[in-house]
Amino acid sequence: MEKLVYPGSFDPITLGHVDIIRRAAGLCDELIVAVLVNPGKQPSFTIGERVDMIRRCISGIDNASVRSFDGLLAQYLQNIGARAIIKGLRAVSDYEYELQMAHMNKKLNIEMETLFMMASLQYSFLSSSTVKDVARYGGDISEFIPEEIIEDVYAKFGRGKDGIS
Repeated sequence: MEKLVYPGSFDPITLGHVDIIRRAAGLCDELIVAVLVNPGKQPSFTIGERVDMIRRCISGIDNASVRSFDGLLAQYLQNIGARAIIKGLRAVSDYEYELQMAHMNKKLNIEMETLFMMASLQYSFLSSSTVKDVARYGGDISEFIPEEIIEDVYAKFGRGKDGIS
């Protein structure tokens, strides 16, 4: 497979995301981690912060790059000459939502395919939202996000590098 896109908000990137990125990068020549500008969400991190954090976390994956995009994913794929996206699934609830999105994307871009990859068992409970909640209250997030961004996440919530304010 030539080019694969892994879209998401990554607010912030978790070890579950990095696991999907590593595994997906092994399936293609080029993996683009596409950070979505979503006006429907109120992210904790700016688009620039998220792109920077992801770049630091995947620097060792040679065929992976990070870009941001605004607008429809189906159109974005056409613009960059990609035909497929990969989505990580943690639970049945993820599947139901992602299935609807896959069908809509297919309607918008008949050439587009959606591939689903199951989250590794150790990350099947993990979400960016829960990581932010733990960080906000000073809990230990070191098992949930890459070491490269722990200080960034704590700082966003007024905590020191060890989670203490």
